[in-house]
Amino acid sequence: MAKVTGVATQLSGKVGQMIYRQTKYGTVVYQAPAKAGVPQRTEAQMQIRTQWGNLSAVYRQFNQTLKKGFEGLGGRMSDYNAFIQANTNVVRVYVPKSVHLNGGSVLAPYQITRGTLPSIAVLVNDGGVLVSDIALGSLVISEETTVANLATALIAANDGWEAGDQLTFFYGQQMTDAVTGIPRARIYGFKVILNPEDTTPLLEVTGSVGFTSIASAVGGNMLGMDRVIEDGAAAWIHSRESSGGLNVSTQFLYVDSSVLAAYQGQTAMVASADSYGGVNTKAVYLNPRSTGNATGTVTAPTVPSGNGSTTGSETDSGDTGGNSSITPGEGD
Repeated sequence: MAKVTGVATQLSGKVGQMIYRQTKYGTVVYQAPAKAGVPQRTEAQMQIRTQWGNLSAVYRQFNQTLKKGFEGLGGRMSDYNAFIQANTNVVRVYVPKSVHLNGGSVLAPYQITRGTLPSIAVLVNDGGVLVSDIALGSLVISEETTVANLATALIAANDGWEAGDQLTFFYGQQMTDAVTGIPRARIYGFKVILNPEDTTPLLEVTGSVGFTSIASAVGGNMLGMDRVIEDGAAAWIHSRESSGGLNVSTQFLYVDSSVLAAYQGQTAMVASADSYGGVNTKAVYLNPRSTGNATGTVTAPTVPSGNGSTTGSETDSGDTGGNSSITPGEGD
């Protein structure tokens, strides 16, 4: 630090690598502190940061339809931040920087809503079709079925549903870019207000993809999809406007994917971290697990095979799973 005279006495702030400051003793100048060339990235930090790219990409696919999907925020947190918080280190998906920069995304069993209404359960039947636990009684959905028909049958056959409630269905498709090999996803939303007096044809409002009647093995019909779920994701959501705001059911995406496993586990984590500069502390890089052979080969954790679907929360090994349903509100 030095005291200066002349024209420099009129300077204040940073000029080049020098900082000028006016004091009661006159103008003093000192050299700006050098910045670290590379920011510190610990293993713990990269474990989290490498998940954010896919989380944000999948959230954008909902195109603002998840607004009010998390109850009780009260303006203290955005819906986006609530989504990130609910899924970080729960369902771990790691995509490299190239996927993120090229608009890619990998569908995963993320939690998409959180609320006080009972969740809608789902299962895959023997035909590979995703079916909800929403009973329809004897109703068979056809082109002649009206919104009123669905509302009347659904309210009569299910406890906790009321006229004016909203039923939303999300359907996602997982694809791979034929040129770049980048995984891409698209999510579509369909909704209906349960109005027992609305004579509008139901399928004109919702389409059939998530509004098809499926015969139940125990009798009656259930609400399900009109196709086998393959390389896709789906969820039904129950929501209701009340004096206290919007109430929703807590739901997770049910996912069937042939690409998800490639972006989970230790190997995917290392590849994603490296694409962002890697871990640059003095600690042992990612503490690779040895298979017990002399070379210390890293073995990536495996995703349960099953029927190709993924259900549940991720274990400590990095595997994930999860099925669930989802619920946005009418204002989404």
